[in-house]
Amino acid sequence: MAFSGNKGFGARITGIGSHVPERILTNVDLERMVDTSDEWIVTRTGIRERRIAAEDAFTSHLAIAAVQDMAARWDVRLDDVDLIVACTHTPDFPFPGVSCLVQRHFRIEKTGAVDLNATCAGFVYGLIAAAGLIRAGIHRKVLVIGADTMSKITDYTDRTTCILFGDGAGAVMVERAEDAEDDFLLAADCGADGAGGHLAHRAGLAKSLDGIAFNPHGYFSQNGPEVYRWAVRTVPAGMKRLLLAAGLRAEDIDWFAPHNANLRMIEAICRQSGFPMERTLVGIDRYGNTSAASIPLSLDLGVRDGRVRQGDRLLLFGFGAGLVYAGAVIRWTL
Repeated sequence: MAFSGNKGFGARITGIGSHVPERILTNVDLERMVDTSDEWIVTRTGIRERRIAAEDAFTSHLAIAAVQDMAARWDVRLDDVDLIVACTHTPDFPFPGVSCLVQRHFRIEKTGAVDLNATCAGFVYGLIAAAGLIRAGIHRKVLVIGADTMSKITDYTDRTTCILFGDGAGAVMVERAEDAEDDFLLAADCGADGAGGHLAHRAGLAKSLDGIAFNPHGYFSQNGPEVYRWAVRTVPAGMKRLLLAAGLRAEDIDWFAPHNANLRMIEAICRQSGFPMERTLVGIDRYGNTSAASIPLSLDLGVRDGRVRQGDRLLLFGFGAGLVYAGAVIRWTL
């Protein structure tokens, strides 16, 4: 169910940062690893290259680098953050969480720390949670990070999945605004279809779901065509609910920032929703599918090159394994 409105404090985004590893894995590189080709990959996914973390680099390292990038570019302090939300499904360890490792690195003395796993929808869930906690007066300053190292759980002998994924991280600072009218979150819509959980999965303590065996090595596995069909149905419907809740029309939205799963999927979502591709933020051609990092990465690309400006209205929509989705209409406050 979509919701909007605010009767408490407001919340503002006051900084954004991002980071990707140095190593580039191109389609030509993949041609040497599996039976594929640059033309085949580009035609079906729009991906030309992706970034891969070093063997000794993990999600927390990328998250820390994204926060450092934010702190270097914007006038934000880290020592008074009172909650860290790390959105990831590829943590360094089951515990301690990535949020705790970020807290440890920056030596933030008194802050809550929680990891949030909503796969590719995680960053939008994190933004919504941060806004709600600030609106309620529970927190004043929340650091939201979307980060994943998909290369750590990718089977590089499986040509259907290894062509898709890359590693990266993005971070935003969300702070209290005393005037509720300055709030960045205009509407939100979250949901799940757990009956489709087997369509995109990774083995954990349980090795099967509904009699469907999961990959015993813990690699990510999915039924790509079924996930594609679910996303192309689910996202346009969610976009429609969000616009209704925000009291806006599609033409009132400056930028659409979807999860960058597959460029052809994004194009299909735009056709179904009537939203123009030229006003859609994508970075999948250079980064691949970076899961929870994909929306902040493409958003930060727009901020860096001046396309996204203060006061712009954006529609963010994350979706992925679970099956889960989270959308938000926001006002850009930087």
